[in-house]
Formats: sequence, C-alpha cells, structure tokens
Amino acid sequence: MSADVAPKPSATPIDGLPPELRRWALAAIFTALALASLDTAIANIALPAIAADLHVSPADVVWVVNIYQIALVATLLPLGALGEIVGHERIYIGGLVLFTLASLGCALAWSLPSLTAARALQGLGASGIMSVNAALVRFVYPTHTLGRGFGHNALVVGTAFTFGPTIASAVLAIGTWPWLFAINLPFGVIAIWIGLKTLPKTPRAKHAFDFASAALTASCLGLFIIGIGGAAHQAPPVLVGVALGAALLLGWIMARRDANHPAPMLPIDLFRRPMFALSAATSVCTFAVQGLAFVSLPFYFEDVLHRSQVETGFFMTPWPLVVAIMAPIGGRLSDRYPVGILGGLGLVLLGIGMALLAALPPDPGTADIVWRTVICGIGFGFFQTPNLRALMSSAPPHRSGSASGIVATARLTGQTLGAALAALCFALAGHDGATVALMLGAGFAALGSLMSFLRLAVGAERT
Repeated sequence: MSADVAPKPSATPIDGLPPELRRWALAAIFTALALASLDTAIANIALPAIAADLHVSPADVVWVVNIYQIALVATLLPLGALGEIVGHERIYIGGLVLFTLASLGCALAWSLPSLTAARALQGLGASGIMSVNAALVRFVYPTHTLGRGFGHNALVVGTAFTFGPTIASAVLAIGTWPWLFAINLPFGVIAIWIGLKTLPKTPRAKHAFDFASAALTASCLGLFIIGIGGAAHQAPPVLVGVALGAALLLGWIMARRDANHPAPMLPIDLFRRPMFALSAATSVCTFAVQGLAFVSLPFYFEDVLHRSQVETGFFMTPWPLVVAIMAPIGGRLSDRYPVGILGGLGLVLLGIGMALLAALPPDPGTADIVWRTVICGIGFGFFQTPNLRALMSSAPPHRSGSASGIVATARLTGQTLGAALAALCFALAGHDGATVALMLGAGFAALGSLMSFLRLAVGAERT
C-alpha cells in the first residue's frame, strides 16, 4: 500500500468507509482474525511435538492450549468495554501488537513455563483482536451490506479452521514446532502497518473504565472456563464444583454491582433486548453442537468405525469447508430476510445432520459419512452469519464493543460446554458415548432452532 492511498479517517464514519479505504481496512482486520483463528487451530496439532522436544508429559503440555483459552475468554468482555471508551481500533491494534510479540516469545521459548507464559500473553492479544472484531466490521461496512460483511468475517474464520491443521502438518513436515509461531511475525507486522493507516476511529464513550468490574468479569469467566474444562478432563468433582460455584457467585456480585451502570461490563442492558438475548442464547446452543460434534466424531470414526487418522481428517473437513462457503451466502440473505427464519431453518438442518450422523449404519461408506457432514455444514453456515448480524444490529452503535465481546464469549462458551458434555457422554456411555453426544447435539440444535424462530415475535432488528 503506497503512502498516498486514502489517509486514515479523522472522524467516525457515518455509514461505513469509502470502498477504496474499506478494502485496506478489511485486509488488516481479516489478516489479524485469520492469525488468531489459525493459532487456535494449529496449537493442538503441535502438542505431541512440543511435549517430545521439551520433555514433558501430555497432561502438562495441554496447558499450552488451556492457558491460551483461559486468557482469551476471561478478557473478552473487559477489552470490548475498554474499546467503547478508548476506541475499538486501538484495542485491535494493541491486541495485534501483543499477539505478534507473544508469537516471537513462543518461537523462542526454551521450556514449558516460558512457553506457557508466552501463550498466556498471546491469548490476551487474541482477545484484543476478537473482542472488537465484529464492532470494527460494523463501522467499516455500510449498513445495507452489513450481512455481507459479517459473511466475509465468518468466511475467514471458517477457512482458517478448515486449513489450520493442514498448514500445521505441512510446517511440521519441514521444520520444528517453533516455526508454527514464527510464521505469524511477518503477517502481524504487515497487518499492524496497514491497520494504523486505515482502521476507522470509532465513537468514544464518556464514562470511565471500571477496573473492579473488569477484575470481577475476568475472574468469573476464567473460573467458568476452568470449571468446564476441568469437567471435560475428568478433574475431581469437588474442584469442578468449587470453580463453577465461585464463577456463579462472582457473576451474581457483578450483576448486582453494575445494575444501574450506563454501560455494564457484563452487558445486562443489552440482554434486556429480546433480539439480543435470544441471539446470544441461540449462539451458545449452536456452538455447543459444534463442540459436541468436533470432540465426539474423531473418536467415533477411529474407535467405532476403525478408520485411520488420515480418513478421520478427511471426514471432518466438509463441515468447516461448507460453513466457509455458506457464510457469505447467509450474509447476503440476512440483508434481505428475517434472521429468525434463516437461523431457525439452518439449525433445523444442523439438527437433522447430527441425528443422521448418530444413525450411521454399522459399516458406512465414505459417501454415507460425507453427505451427512455436508448437511451439518450447510445448516451451521446458514445460521452463523445472520445470527452475528442480529447480535450486532440489535445493540446500539455506542455499545458495539460489549456486543462484539458477547459474540466471541458466546462462541467460546458454547464450544467449551459442548466439549465438556462430550467428555461426560464418554464417561457415562463408554463405547456408545459418541452416539449419545451426537444425539445430544441434535437436541441442542432443536432448542437453538426454537429460540431462533422466537425472534420473529420480537420484531425487526434494532440498528
């Protein structure tokens, strides 16, 4: 990008950026989002190599993933709220800078503690990116093409998750695990440079940042993720109960404390809007379906159907690939049709796909498996972008940061809950655990579909 390209806007855009500036701003936004999404997808692939190189046990090396997720989820809402005060673009750039520097720290790590510390900082940087990502998209695109913008956003995430494991395997085939983190550096630097020149300045709230609420929110969400993750890894029930109980107590204290705040960090004011509340609840249900499926299906393919790891990877690919294809289509449709109908029909398809997977014959052929996962991908893709548009459009512009934080929090909470429930299914049902998890996923899809159709009764989305 040359220096004489349109300058960084000095005021909040009235209705999106001009087309030429918009393309460069989106290049920065989507590059950072792709890096954060890829890093989530590739870290799991690297765990065996990291454990062998650092001479640690599999149980210990899992913290490379866990600490990233805890730091990410715990800080989404505080950083989203901070973005409303200092500007979403500053949080985004700051998160990207920290993510890039932490990637260098991960690449240079010499021990598990040093790698874990760098991963915690990387999770904090990813939170800066994801907490305000949807808010920035809202200010970059004109209102009449907002669904298309969120469709492109979902396309980036879907593509990253689809090809993340393949990219990680290719890197590990020719190099060592530190290169998985080092490759973030040039892309991060380029995205920072473009973002500094093109990202829009967003509205600034006049209230001060509430550090006490930020600490309560981070502790509440962090303990919740620790508790759910502990249940998924069969931690002692007492420890799981203490973590979840403490999370609920902190959440109650936070809700009481911020009841009359003009912009509470836990956005109680937004949940009083039926469209926003239903869209957030639908999102949690749907991503719980994804968590149940993505944890249970590999075990089902390998342990029940006795397929190889390569075949399992092939069977898992159609779902995110079709989601990536459907996301822009769903986005365009959401600019013209009610989100309640689009999301409801999508979740009906998702539920049917999950039930069909649970009812696979004892010795299914490749086509039998693939067309069922394709149905799941079509349904999920049909839901995702319209629901994202509904969440963001039902919040007023000055609360875009908190709404954006809820978008990411609902997604990660649903995925974590789904993974924990899948583990519970295996613990209770043994060999049949995968089938039970898939049927439970179909139930969550049905519940989400009902909530989506209920949105038709609450009227048009607020913009």
